[in-house]
Amino acid sequence: MDPRTETLLQLTRRQLLGRGLNAAGAAALATLVNKDAGATTADAPQRVGGLSELPHHPPTAKRFIYLFMSGGPAQMDLYDYKPLVTKLFDKDLPDSVRQGQRFTTMTSGQKRFPLAPSMFNFEQHGDCGRWVTELLPHTAKVVDDLSFVYSVHTNAINHDPAITFIQTGRELPGWPSLGSWLAYGLGVATENLPNYVVMTPTWSGRKSAQALYNRLWGTGFLPSRLQGVALRAQGDPVLFLSNPEGVDRDTRGKMLEGLAKLNAIQYEQAGDPETQSRTSQYEMAFRMQTSVPDLTDFSQEPKHILDMYGPDVTKPGTFAASCLLARRMAERGVQCIQLFHRGWDQHGNLPNDIRNQCRDIDQPTRALIEDLKRRGMLEDTLVTWGGEFGRTVYCQGNLARDNYGRDHHPRCFTMWMAGGGIQGGRSIGMTDDFSYNIVEDPVKISDINNTILHCLGIDNRRLSIKYQGLDARVTGVEQCRVLKELLG
Repeated sequence: MDPRTETLLQLTRRQLLGRGLNAAGAAALATLVNKDAGATTADAPQRVGGLSELPHHPPTAKRFIYLFMSGGPAQMDLYDYKPLVTKLFDKDLPDSVRQGQRFTTMTSGQKRFPLAPSMFNFEQHGDCGRWVTELLPHTAKVVDDLSFVYSVHTNAINHDPAITFIQTGRELPGWPSLGSWLAYGLGVATENLPNYVVMTPTWSGRKSAQALYNRLWGTGFLPSRLQGVALRAQGDPVLFLSNPEGVDRDTRGKMLEGLAKLNAIQYEQAGDPETQSRTSQYEMAFRMQTSVPDLTDFSQEPKHILDMYGPDVTKPGTFAASCLLARRMAERGVQCIQLFHRGWDQHGNLPNDIRNQCRDIDQPTRALIEDLKRRGMLEDTLVTWGGEFGRTVYCQGNLARDNYGRDHHPRCFTMWMAGGGIQGGRSIGMTDDFSYNIVEDPVKISDINNTILHCLGIDNRRLSIKYQGLDARVTGVEQCRVLKELLG
């Protein structure tokens, strides 16, 4: 049996579909050299690829922006107001509240678990009367556009499995990320930029932050052309995008044409869909040589827009610059945009570090919501804010009135959603007086991800692939619901 026949006999259904989607890659590459790469919303192409049955129902969102606070922000210092704890400063966490729940190894050896009330003031804001910390005065101005979920819970108590679970629906590595699932199901909506872009902006809090791995925006067993592309804070926005010294654009275009022909020969011999995926990636990289510099050039943005995002917006790699980039990408048809803001893992020195973290994100977050709204884009752009878990109401280490730390707490934390079919000013769930247990309407991570899919026109039960004997989904194997209470 010849190698090609043997390979074709081993193709899975997914690979067979992948072959069909990628068959035109080599031919398309030859047309790139003279093509204009400056497409915006007005001249963006129709979606390419995707599953023919999608959308499963009329979508309320065309695109998705995820503001992810990596490390686990302390919900009781930001949004989950718990005034009773103020009266119980330095009292031990009652056993009736703990209910035998596990501690991490970072606090399990403590002799005491003293209650640490938030030292920050809270006020009610907006017509919805939402309680917001004094640390987020700008975000407080747009609470009527946000819907809060106070009762999110998760399984993992450590960072990597918790973030992996949110991103992929599994705690173990190797599964496709949410953005890759969206590209697989919905197809590609932009010709000159990646369909899925990730940014990891700088942060001002605790400097030793948890690592973020490329697999968090990887494709797992889906075609590699669907993986997220990370924009860097320094140097070239995308690695290896610039031409090598002595190589001009025409030369590179001819080189890629030749490479595409070689890949076509390899594909004909072996039939491996990843060969065509590589051709597709080369094609995108070539177009990005023009589209990325245009994307990152803020010189044509009006001064009042730059002022709205705050003084850090002109500093590459900041959260403010990343939020403005997110709006500009959304205009250009990028479907999934994720910002991972690190430094929220505040086991000690929380009051100082969380001040800095909130200063990073507060004004740009408000600006992003208002900027999208003014442009008529918020109604079809879904924005989500949250971390991988919450923090404990008891102090890790020494407790003082003006200084404390908090350990990981997966049993309850706060997230919010806005735009893209979400009705502002609503809320779901409630925690106890200690922000330690959920007492009303618990919400799983799979419920959050399912709601995201729903807004984008996807029925999570029908977006699946057979893998290792299971119907693999981004929402995992457990039952989940759409948070219809938040929908307009």
